[in-house]
Amino acid sequence: MSPFPYRLVATDLDGTLLRDDESVSERTRDALAAVVAAGAAHIVVTGRSVPWTRHILDDLGYDGLAVCGQGAQVYHAGEHRLLTSLTLDRQLAGLALSKVEAEVGPLALAASRDGLDGEVLVGPGYRVLGGRLPSVPYEDPSELWSAPLNKVYIQHPTLSSDELARVTRATVGGLVDVVMAGEDIVEILPLGLSKATGLSLAARRLGVKAAETIAFGDMPNDIPMFAWAARGVAMANAHDELKAVADEVTSSNEDDGIAVVLERLLGR
Repeated sequence: MSPFPYRLVATDLDGTLLRDDESVSERTRDALAAVVAAGAAHIVVTGRSVPWTRHILDDLGYDGLAVCGQGAQVYHAGEHRLLTSLTLDRQLAGLALSKVEAEVGPLALAASRDGLDGEVLVGPGYRVLGGRLPSVPYEDPSELWSAPLNKVYIQHPTLSSDELARVTRATVGGLVDVVMAGEDIVEILPLGLSKATGLSLAARRLGVKAAETIAFGDMPNDIPMFAWAARGVAMANAHDELKAVADEVTSSNEDDGIAVVLERLLGR
């Protein structure tokens, strides 16, 4: 085998490391194990908050650091411990939402509460990833703001996710950050937060630099991570905005796209 040229492999979860059934293939597991054996670290970098990520990491036997919540949380999977967590200014988020609704009309809302066991609150009309992930419904709008939050999710009855993200960014981009993380997943985050900020914190803990990092992703929320890393690899199923800034496009998440690249870099 050739020496592996990177010290850090950063992978998104949904649409990237995970297949559509939320499993990870043996080929991809073997490729990641091989790069770790070669001296590199593997970090999961996901938009999901810790409570929506933890069960997947446990199933993988993953015991390293994970960046969750679009960079808001650095989580030690082996110790089941939250190392850092950034919360959203709720007053600022409420102002941002009122400005967006003045432009496009009523939004369906959900929000991710802070902490290891932070619940995801889901308001009337909000659609949660086909209902696969645990959430708590609410009716009283005040419930949404009653505890610290990492982010707020927004949906619109007629606008696509791309359209909603564009309008929201144009309307309140100076107050909060706005990302499109998947179909029906538009998120309002603390200003300046991205996967890159969380990944840089985790990398610093490992003593690894951006120039030593290769990153894999599939959605526009991965763009800052690609800008930070030395090399960004988009999946074949990736959003066009991410493909436009990627250094390389690999196979899809269903076709072991991560393994294809890692095996080549290992000289297999």
